[in-house]
Amino acid sequence: MVRVIDVRRSGDRYRGSEPPSGISSLHAFSFGRHYDPDNLRFGPLLACNEERLAPGAGFDEHTHSHTEIVTWVTEGELTHQDSTGHTTVVRPGDVQHLSAASGVRHVERNDGPAPLAFLQMWLAPLTWDGTPAYSLIRREDLPQDHADTVVLTLPAAAATLHHLQLTPGRPQPLPEAPLRYVHVLNGEVRFGPAPAEAPSGAPEADVRNGAPAAELGPGDSARIGAPAEGPLTLMAHGEAPAELLVWAMEG
Repeated sequence: MVRVIDVRRSGDRYRGSEPPSGISSLHAFSFGRHYDPDNLRFGPLLACNEERLAPGAGFDEHTHSHTEIVTWVTEGELTHQDSTGHTTVVRPGDVQHLSAASGVRHVERNDGPAPLAFLQMWLAPLTWDGTPAYSLIRREDLPQDHADTVVLTLPAAAATLHHLQLTPGRPQPLPEAPLRYVHVLNGEVRFGPAPAEAPSGAPEADVRNGAPAAELGPGDSARIGAPAEGPLTLMAHGEAPAELLVWAMEG
C-alpha cells in the first residue's frame, strides 16, 4: 500500500504582493487572480496564506462568509476589528478563530512599529448555517513545553490544529488523521515512516518530487492522504529546533 506525500516548496507558492501598500502575500492554494483548478483545496482546507505587512499597512474592511478563518502570528502584532464588535491585538503564539458563518466584515492591520508576519488558514465548514463567532486563545494559556500541542479544535470543519516544536535527535509522531497538512514555520524538518517501519535501504516515503525522503524548510508544506501502513514521524534536521503547524482533518 502506497503512502501519498505531496510536498510543496515555499518558492512555488503564488505571490500576491502589493509593494506600494506594504503588503507581501504567498498563497499555498489557488487564490484570487492566481486560479489553479488543480490546487483549489485539500480536504476542508481552502487557503494557507503567509502575509507580511509593513508598519501601517493592512487590509481594509472586507467581507467573508461560510468560512472558518484561523490566524497564527509569527512576528509583530496584528490588530483585528470585526462587525461582531471585537477589537483585539494578536501576538506571536496566539490563535485567532473567526467563524464567518452567514457573513462578517473585518479589518486587519499592522498598527505596530515593527514588521508583521502571520499565517492565515481558511477552512470550509460542514454546514452553512449559524451566526458569526470569534475567539482568541493567548499563548500564555497554551502549554509551552510540549512537543505536540493541540491549539485549536474546530468541529465546524472536522479539523484540529496542532503546534509542533521539534528538538534535534528526537523523533515526534505526526498526528494521525485521514488527511494531514504540515506547514513549517521555522527550522529544517525530515519526515517519513517510523524507524521500525522503514526496512534498510528502502525509500522512506513516496514523495511528489520523487525524492527518497521528505525534507522541509521554512514555508514548505506537505499534504498527506490516502491509506498508510504504519505511523509517520518528524524530526528537526540539523542542529536547530523546528516549529510546525499541522492540520489533522477528517476529509
